[in-house]
Amino acid sequence: MDISGRNALITGAASGLGLGIAQHFASLGVRVCLADRDEANLEQALATIPANATLGPIAIVNDLSTRSGARATVQSALDSFGKLDILVNNAGGGVIRPTLTHTEETLRETVDRNLWTMLYTTLEVLPHMIARQYGRVVSIGAESVRNGLWQHAVYSAAKGAVHGITPGLAREFAADNITFNVVAPAMVITPQLSAAIEQMPEDQRRQYEEFFEQIRGSIPLGRGGTLDEVAAAVAYLASDNAGFVTGQVLSVNGGSSML
Repeated sequence: MDISGRNALITGAASGLGLGIAQHFASLGVRVCLADRDEANLEQALATIPANATLGPIAIVNDLSTRSGARATVQSALDSFGKLDILVNNAGGGVIRPTLTHTEETLRETVDRNLWTMLYTTLEVLPHMIARQYGRVVSIGAESVRNGLWQHAVYSAAKGAVHGITPGLAREFAADNITFNVVAPAMVITPQLSAAIEQMPEDQRRQYEEFFEQIRGSIPLGRGGTLDEVAAAVAYLASDNAGFVTGQVLSVNGGSSML
């Protein structure tokens, strides 16, 4: 895969899928910048990524749901790397719960974490990519946008906006040799989520396990995806091999929806 030697900014990289993507990129020879607001976990995450022969990895602590946080993060990455070839908009997550139990705070948190982080960081990196006439922007979406999932309506609304803006950006900036794509995973049980579930009281843990089993039953392959499977799809879209792929949603979903 033609990606070695590139510089990548990966948001929401302190744990879970973002960290998995950063580790996979580093294994392919990419210099990675991990961005997250969780300073403690970000420091631990950085220690799991081997140093690139040229430079990195580096970590930046900021709240990307604010324009100032996104601007400072992109500038810090540029100050360290000199240029950015790849942006992975992974920062997200939300409060997964029945729609009518959402509060004003959880509604805003879900939109802030999944839409504003993607939009602000993209807006801040675009002028640099335009000036260089090169860029790969890969955003993490959600399979639930396409197939609907229990308790995911608000989360899907935020991720659906990420899906929706991508083809518009792809068309607008195609002449600048910048591609925009989405990777939309189905259920991925990260090590952090598994550990959190194990620490729950028994009745709450049972509810989570039943919920995940319900989702797993909607996937023809009968299992959740792995971090490596999702990270490999992101790496492909971020590589030069995918130079003719833009404005697309690549579902990594075990067949839970099919075209």
